[in-house]
Amino acid sequence: MSQTVSEFVIHRIQDWGVSRIFGYPGDGIGAFDGALGATQDDGTGIEYVRPTHEEICSLMATAHAKFTGEVGVCVATSSPGAFHMLNGLYDAQMDNQPVVAILGQQGLASIGTFTQQVSDLERVFADVSCYTETITTPDQAQVVIDTAFKTAMLRKQPAVVIMPHDVQSLPWKEPGAEHWVSRSSDAAPSLRVTPPAEEIRKMADIINAGERVTFLVGAGARGATDLVLEAAEKSGAGIITALRGKDVIPSDVPFHTQQVGLLGSLPSLHQIKRCDTIVLLGSNYPYGEYLPKTGSARGIQVDIKPEMLGLRYPTELNLWGDVGATLEAVLPLLTDKSASGTPNKRWQEQVAAEMVDWEHEMDAQAEVSYSDGVNPRRVIHAVNEHLPEGVTVTCDAGTTADWYGHHIRLRRGMHGDMSGRLATMLAAMPYAVAAKFAFPDRPAVCTIGDGAFQMLGMNELITVKKYMHQWENKQLVIVVMHNDDLGQVSWEMRTEDGNPMWRGSQDVETMDYAGYAELLGFRGVAVHSDDEVDAAVAAAFAHDGVTLIDAYVSRNVPPLPPHITAEYAVNTAKSLLKGDPEEVSVVVDSAKAMAAEGVERVKGALHIGDRK
Repeated sequence: MSQTVSEFVIHRIQDWGVSRIFGYPGDGIGAFDGALGATQDDGTGIEYVRPTHEEICSLMATAHAKFTGEVGVCVATSSPGAFHMLNGLYDAQMDNQPVVAILGQQGLASIGTFTQQVSDLERVFADVSCYTETITTPDQAQVVIDTAFKTAMLRKQPAVVIMPHDVQSLPWKEPGAEHWVSRSSDAAPSLRVTPPAEEIRKMADIINAGERVTFLVGAGARGATDLVLEAAEKSGAGIITALRGKDVIPSDVPFHTQQVGLLGSLPSLHQIKRCDTIVLLGSNYPYGEYLPKTGSARGIQVDIKPEMLGLRYPTELNLWGDVGATLEAVLPLLTDKSASGTPNKRWQEQVAAEMVDWEHEMDAQAEVSYSDGVNPRRVIHAVNEHLPEGVTVTCDAGTTADWYGHHIRLRRGMHGDMSGRLATMLAAMPYAVAAKFAFPDRPAVCTIGDGAFQMLGMNELITVKKYMHQWENKQLVIVVMHNDDLGQVSWEMRTEDGNPMWRGSQDVETMDYAGYAELLGFRGVAVHSDDEVDAAVAAAFAHDGVTLIDAYVSRNVPPLPPHITAEYAVNTAKSLLKGDPEEVSVVVDSAKAMAAEGVERVKGALHIGDRK
């Protein structure tokens, strides 16, 4: 049966395992969309999800890749629609996710003629994409699609396919054996890469020689949870997870001390500073100031992306390989040091004991009351206590990420993610909606600041209204941290630059977010005081539907790092001396937070002394 280029492309991406695409229409991609629509009639077509903006499409495709391990696919029209895709594709690039973007273009004859909506898309997308190509003839369609998918999968990066409008409708036939014509394969490439045996032996020797071994585990270790735990148990290692690797290691593993750095825990900081061996497993952790001092610890890194090896710390062994395959190979060579009383076991037990004290500190921080609004920590702490099995939790950039890192504990079977290295605002909402499509039988939670929610997050409640009837489990809890402030930037102005918060750039126009949710037919709950938090959160998780919690939180709760540096304290003082408009509240609320921190650390020190 004859088919067009568009029809072939649709069938070919199905052959690559694609069952859902996120798209937004336009004339530049019109023939492709028409062919896509025609496939819906017989029930064999790809599910087409159309959110409210092309940027949301690409962010949802990235989230789909993160949550499912599949290739995410997004579709948009020529110039304006294509340009809107860029932010989400950069999110995929910087977090190493396989995404294929299919972009429309005006007809072939229009390219280079300065006519409407024609631009050099190959040049525009060259920086974000690992493979960017325009299909100019039907014979080329097969090899371009196949190359885009396998390149995206192998390099864990976005790839871009551009389809001029007239080419979309041309008849397609099976490529022949003519000169210059490629007949390509749609067989998925293997992603299991194991380093050579002699390198595996070196890895085992270094770990076996260590007495204070720490595994720093990133999102690149997804799928290898049990192998990481087995290796840690055998070697007596403590485990730290990068923020995007939070769901790789269950929170109930006692020697898992969560994250390290500004959003991390004191036990993780102590691990990093005191370990004699650090093993980076699928992590491109970017904050070098929170890694061991040069020469203080031997280092190993395992990563499927070779350009990441030895990038952050002067490791002595860099292994190009899949984390799971590498650990499978090294496990038989590791000396079992799990016996009670061995130095390694004492190290692991110390790590676990410090984590118990840290959890008490997080409890205490959540109980602090502030004068100008709800304690944001209390809100996220309550959310954590009510998380159902199998839930997906997303968080946005900003102070929301601090509270997520400090208070959310993901158990086995739960998912959690965010825009990591790009840290773009507003991603939490499309991520949460993408999770509902990926796991329609499971609940999802979105934690987001009011500034990010106003960007494009609010729009996605419209998308939810449109599609939620398809979800078996309709529970979606959206927690808006409502403080009328771009809080993270306000604190960065103080702590990094010694400048006062500037209302002209930082104030967020207030509105009734709960009322907006109700306008769309959802449940909206406004929380104005600490004593309303628990009931509001419990009710949200008891509701099989969409609930928006509009939490009126304090804008002056400091996102305290586990260790306050002199620079942090001095710059904050400078900002107050220059006349910060929130000076009084900043001083009072920071004092309250540090007082809670201090009390718990004194208790912890006493407990450590008892254990000695």
